Amino acid sequence: MKDGEIAICGLAAVRSRFRRDSSSIVRLFFDRDTSKKVGLMCRALAGARKVYRCVESDELAKIADSTHHGGIVAIVEEAPPRIATASDAAAWGRRRENVVVLDRIGNAHNLGAIARTAAHLGVQRIVIAGDPAAARPGAAAYRVAEGGMDEVEVRRVPEVAPFLGLLSAAGFDVVGAATRGGAAEPTAVPGSPWALVLGNEEHGLAPDVEAACTRLVTIPGSGRVESLNVSAAAAILIHALGRRGGRPERAS
Repeated sequence: MKDGEIAICGLAAVRSRFRRDSSSIVRLFFDRDTSKKVGLMCRALAGARKVYRCVESDELAKIADSTHHGGIVAIVEEAPPRIATASDAAAWGRRRENVVVLDRIGNAHNLGAIARTAAHLGVQRIVIAGDPAAARPGAAAYRVAEGGMDEVEVRRVPEVAPFLGLLSAAGFDVVGAATRGGAAEPTAVPGSPWALVLGNEEHGLAPDVEAACTRLVTIPGSGRVESLNVSAAAAILIHALGRRGGRPERAS
């Protein structure tokens, strides 16, 4: 693949990208079984004089660089996530648009699972850390998200803690997910947008990020294991905050 291109695998994810931005698809490959389901996409690509081709499964795996391709691979043009600014934070606050902030989440599968949950529960935006170890939107995240990556906007910030300060100043209730020591009930503040902050899979929230949160919440458990996977925690907390604080409206 060329610079600025990524592979999107799986029929749900490819269909989602086609609906949102068909012009970004530059090449499309699929196996024989999937060929019966992609006629509309093939006609659109033919009209745009772009490559589409039915290939054998082993070639599809080479194109995807994975055996988990789901029978179809779209090579798409994808710009890096845009930087989130103070103006963005203020605008999101005025519109009461809830947001999920990821502090150095390193596993692309977790990013994809969180995006799928966010899309399903009506959260429009995810902000990721600029840390080089943080997961970025890519083939694995798109595959796991099952179309969710194209239903949320992903932004990035150089440093998470200062951006949380901007969100707080914009009226957000900044809720940090802590392994221990937080409140057991993640009740949303009525009338305020919320920002749910999730920490690194191994180390949790960085100390400066934790200090920048308005408050901390902890999901109580049996104690038989230390904590939940971060994507499972995200699903529980997004649902709880949305249920208590109201489902966010889609931006126009």
